[in-house]
Amino acid sequence: MTHRGHLILLPQNRVWRTYQGGATLDRIAGKADPQDSHYAEDWIGSVTRAIVPGREHVDEGISQVLVGGETHNLKALIDADPHYFLGAAHVARHGSSPMLLVKFLDSAIRLHFQCHPSREFAQQHLGSPSGKTEAYHILGVRPGVTDPYIYVGFQRPPTREQLKHWIETQDVAALEACFEKIPVQPGDTFLIPGGFPHALGEGVFMIEIQEPSDLVVRYEFERGGYVLPEAARFMNRGLDFALALIDFTRHPREEIEQRYRGRPTQRRELGAGSWQETLIGPDMTSCFRVARTQLRGAVTRSETTFHIGIVTDGACTVDAGGKIHHLKRYDKFLFPAGLGPVLFEPGPHATILECHPPA
Repeated sequence: MTHRGHLILLPQNRVWRTYQGGATLDRIAGKADPQDSHYAEDWIGSVTRAIVPGREHVDEGISQVLVGGETHNLKALIDADPHYFLGAAHVARHGSSPMLLVKFLDSAIRLHFQCHPSREFAQQHLGSPSGKTEAYHILGVRPGVTDPYIYVGFQRPPTREQLKHWIETQDVAALEACFEKIPVQPGDTFLIPGGFPHALGEGVFMIEIQEPSDLVVRYEFERGGYVLPEAARFMNRGLDFALALIDFTRHPREEIEQRYRGRPTQRRELGAGSWQETLIGPDMTSCFRVARTQLRGAVTRSETTFHIGIVTDGACTVDAGGKIHHLKRYDKFLFPAGLGPVLFEPGPHATILECHPPA
C-alpha cells in the first residue's frame, strides 16, 4: 500500500464558520494580502464533516492530505487501512473513527456565547457517540489586543428562567455578566468540558483539540453583522432542549485556574536533552490527550497509537523510512500507529504539540 511508511502531511483545510477571522491563517499560507473572513478555522487531520446550516450543499471539513507528494482523502485512507493508521487497540474499541478533531482557530472578534453537549448528553439525546469537550492551546495574540481572554463556565450563574429570558430577548450584556474573563497568553492550555458555556475572546490564535463532532448551541444570535439562522442556534431542537445541556453550576475563576488549566506533568525523557510532557491527561478528561515535546537533540520515536503533531516553535527535519521532511513553525502532520521508527532532528530546537486520541 503506497501510503505505508509515510508521515502524513496536513495542508490547510479551511472551513466556513459563523464568525470572522483567519488573517493569521492567510499569513501562514503565504498569501500576499491576508484578510479576515468567515474562513476562520483550519481543520487539521479531520475526518469530521462540518455542519453549517444553509451550506449543506458544501462538502467541507474532511481533510485532503499529502502522502509521498500525492493528495488523498484522509477518511478514505483510514477506512481502507484502520489498523495501520489508528492501531489495533484503538480499532478494537472505536472502529475506524480517530475519535479526535484538531483545529487552528483565529478569532478577529469574540465568538458567540455557546455551549456543546457532553459525551453522555450526546449519546443519550443526540444519537452521537461523541459530544464536544474541547481544549484550547493558545499560540498567539493579535497586535493591539491588550487583555486576551476566554470565558469558561458561569462564574455568576443565572437561573434557568433568567437565562431563557435573556436568550429570548437577546440581552447580551446580561449574558456577558454571567462570566469573568480568564486571561490567556501564548503557551496556556485550558480544558472546556462539554456542558460549560463559553466563548473565545477577540484576537486569539489557538489550537483546539476536541471530540470529533460539530454539535453546538449558540445563545447569542448575532456577531460581526452576521445573524445566525434559526437552524444554527439550537441544533433544530428548540430553546428548552438547548437549556437542558448547559451546566448552571457556579465555577469560580480560581476553580477554572486550578482544575481546568493544563499544566506540564509526567515528564518523559526522550534522550539527547529532549523530553515530552503531558498537558491534558486522563486525570482531566477521557476524551483525548495533549502532550508537548521539546526537541533539543536528535530523537527516534516509535508509536503504537496515532497522533497529530503541530510544530509550534522552531523547526525540525523528520526522516520517516528514508523520506525526509523539513517542518517549520505551524506545519502539521499525522503520525500513523504503524509507521515505525521516525528520526526527529531539531534545527536547532523545536516544540511539537501532540494531539492524541482517548487512551
